[in-house]
Amino acid sequence: MSKKTIEGSHDSGLPDEVNYVFTEQVGHLLRKAHQRHMMIFQEMSCEPNLTAPQFIALCTIQSMVSCSITDIVSATTVDQATMRGVIDRLKSKGWVYLSADLKDRRKVMISLSDAGSKLLDAMIPCAKSITEATMSGLNPAERVALIFLLKKMTDTGK
Repeated sequence: MSKKTIEGSHDSGLPDEVNYVFTEQVGHLLRKAHQRHMMIFQEMSCEPNLTAPQFIALCTIQSMVSCSITDIVSATTVDQATMRGVIDRLKSKGWVYLSADLKDRRKVMISLSDAGSKLLDAMIPCAKSITEATMSGLNPAERVALIFLLKKMTDTGK
């Protein structure tokens, strides 16, 4: 019979290499938290046809005014192929438009359309509510700690 050690973990008395509980591993817990957040996003989004990756792309484009897909990939860490599909869908919905870079005609620049700007204006309050719902089980100190630790984990040597 296993005995409890740290809150939620169990010590079966077996060596550490055998006593691996995947449900207590950071990757598994991050995946579960991400899935929960995505579910909340879809339930609470002001625009039912907007996905979380599309929202992040729109926010990035808005912050840069006009940018290339490479700029968006760098800012979001979403891979190029996935982001290309996201941008194609945003374009088909009329939320962004593409144009050639004036300095380099081979480079495509992405900008928000008026419809995309209006969508973001409506979505920002929704996004704040989505974040609130995602962290609803945490007290204020836990929320600060979570954000701090996630930023620390994702810092790439800055």
